[in-house]
Amino acid sequence: MIKIKQLEQKFDIVIDEIASDKSISHRCAIFSLLSNKPSIIKNYLQAEDTLNSLQIAELLGAKIEKTDEYIKITPPKELKEPFDILDCGNSGTSIRIYSGLLAGIDGFFVLTGDKYLRNRPMKRVATPLTSIGAKIDGRENGNLAPLAIRGGKLEAFNYESKIASAQVKSAMILAGLNANGISTYKEPSLSRDHTERMLKGMGAEIETEENVIKIIPLKTPLNPLEITVPTDPSSAFFFAVAAAITKSRVVLKNLTLNPTRIEAFKILEKMGTKIEYLLKEDKYEPIGDIVVEGNDLKAVEVSENIAWLIDEIPALAMAMAVANGKSIVKNAKELRVKESDRIKAVVDNLNRCGIETEEFEDGFAVRGGNPKFAKIESFGDHRIAMSFAILGLICGMQIDETNSIQTSFPNFVELLEKITEVENAN
Repeated sequence: MIKIKQLEQKFDIVIDEIASDKSISHRCAIFSLLSNKPSIIKNYLQAEDTLNSLQIAELLGAKIEKTDEYIKITPPKELKEPFDILDCGNSGTSIRIYSGLLAGIDGFFVLTGDKYLRNRPMKRVATPLTSIGAKIDGRENGNLAPLAIRGGKLEAFNYESKIASAQVKSAMILAGLNANGISTYKEPSLSRDHTERMLKGMGAEIETEENVIKIIPLKTPLNPLEITVPTDPSSAFFFAVAAAITKSRVVLKNLTLNPTRIEAFKILEKMGTKIEYLLKEDKYEPIGDIVVEGNDLKAVEVSENIAWLIDEIPALAMAMAVANGKSIVKNAKELRVKESDRIKAVVDNLNRCGIETEEFEDGFAVRGGNPKFAKIESFGDHRIAMSFAILGLICGMQIDETNSIQTSFPNFVELLEKITEVENAN
């Protein structure tokens, strides 16, 4: 449990200690197994979920060496059948992407996670994988973890997904790299594209045209990764919202500026926040700084490019809670199957804060007002806990369960204490 003290004055700070990007860190651990040479990863996220992905790579035969400057992952000549279950912790990214990799590898694998992950739907990955020859089973006919995978040969495919999901797409791309012919994957709109960018950078033959991907099977191992993981814009966004709602200023350092990752910042701009993007380099990913300066906020409708900002919607809702007018979020039913039902979690907790809301099956409406102190239920969801901690800068806040923050942003509370007082009772 943590208690947030209401902010007493505006802030103007530079933050360069934000957690490394979780999505890219997970992929570094997994994709390194597709090479036959050591990968060097600097700034790998040292959080529970990403360390679990690293441990899974080790159980599959990789050698992991850690120094103060980097992590070195030396893949095995062949991935081996592990002697233990593979624990993904709280990470849907790990369990779904590893499923795509292991479905095409000879051996028996069991993937599981914590009590929250074991209640998240897995058929969105299991169904397309089994349609091309994968053998996957689990609770509720393969919909819930633990998942048991008997890896083997996979058929080439032409698959059209009904959802725009980077996790499902990544799993199918990895399956396609191990299939017996050229495959194509189509999604209704472009989801986050780290997998395509990174695998292309490693030498994979992947052709992309908007939301259609052509995957050519691997003939030889890929080149190893040599990458510095950028700052996570999803984590940095909490402090962008903090500046926006308190009319303060923050400089967020060394973020990926990938267009599929900064859509939430674009929404904040539409609401009236002043934002500047400063590109510094562009190798695997465009990387730079983002300067955020708060201003009067106005209501906004969010209904497009949802796959690009799905994780940031709870934090965006905090800006909506103080904006002038009624904001609406649509086409975001995916929020129902995250670490919690984030639509319900956002609506219920904003109501506790005295903010008027309306719940839809695929989103919600928020009428901006004057939030009040409340005791918040996080539902074991790190993004709900952190979002309402940020809203606490306006009115003070108490959040019941905050251990989940360690899964993605271990130093969140430490950084928040640069702005206001935090009483941590965990």
